[in-house]
Amino acid sequence: MKIAFLGAGNIAFALVSGLVEESGPDGLVAADPDPAQGVRFTAIGVDTTDDNRTAADTADIIVISVKPNIVYTVLAEIAPVVRDQLIISVAAGVPLGQLSAALPGTAAIVRCMPNTPALVQTGMTVLCPNGAVSSDARRAADRILGAVGSVLWVDDEAMMDAVTAVSGSGPAYFFLLMEAMIASGERLGLPADVSRTLVAQTALGAATMVSTGSDDPGVLRQRVTSPGGTTEAAINRFLQADYPALVDAALTAARDRSIELAGG
Repeated sequence: MKIAFLGAGNIAFALVSGLVEESGPDGLVAADPDPAQGVRFTAIGVDTTDDNRTAADTADIIVISVKPNIVYTVLAEIAPVVRDQLIISVAAGVPLGQLSAALPGTAAIVRCMPNTPALVQTGMTVLCPNGAVSSDARRAADRILGAVGSVLWVDDEAMMDAVTAVSGSGPAYFFLLMEAMIASGERLGLPADVSRTLVAQTALGAATMVSTGSDDPGVLRQRVTSPGGTTEAAINRFLQADYPALVDAALTAARDRSIELAGG
C-alpha cells in the first residue's frame, strides 16, 4: 500500500516517522514544492517529490497535510487523478463537505484533528469520516494516525469544533499553566531549571494518573487536597477567581473561532 503525504511539514514528518518506525519507509512518499522540506524525509529513507499530482496518482491513500489556506489549491491540483483513494485531511477547520466538493465523485474522506504532542508520538487525534469511508478505510486511517499517539472516532462532524477547542488547542492551555507555575516557582526561590523540572514531571505524572486510571480528575484532586493543608490553600485561590468558569469561557471562545474559520 502506498501512502502519499501532500505537504511535508511537522505533522507529516511525525506521521511518517511513526510509520517508518513501525514498518519501514517502503510505500511512503512526501510531496512538497520546497526541496528543503524533504531533506529530513530523505534522511529516514522516505521518497520525496515536488509534484503533488504525481504523488497522488500513484497512491492508495492521500494525506492532505498542508496549511488550511492552501488546501483548495492542492485539491484542485490532484482532482484529475483522484479515483478511489482514501483521502485523509489533517488541515484544521476544513469541513468534510468542502473537501468532498473539491474532489470528483464520492471520495472517501476522513477529517482529522491532531494536536502538537503528535510530534513526540503522544498525540490525541480525533477522526471523523464521511459516508463513503469503509471499515477497511477506517482501519487504515487508524494505523496512520495511531502512529503518533491515541485516536478517537466521532461520526458527528458538528463535534469537531468542540474537539478543536479541547484537544486541538488544548496543549497550549497546559503550556500556559506550566509557564505560570515555572515563573512562580522561580519567584518563590527555586532555580529556573529546578522549577522547570518539577513542573514538567508533575504535569506528566498527573496526566498519567488520569489516562491510566479509572478515577475522574475531580476525585484525584480531592485525594491530594487535605483539609487545611497547602493544596487546599492553593485550590481555594483558584476557585475564588472562578477558575472553572474562566476555562469554560476560554474553550467556548476557541470553539466559536473554529466555527468562524470554517465559515459556519
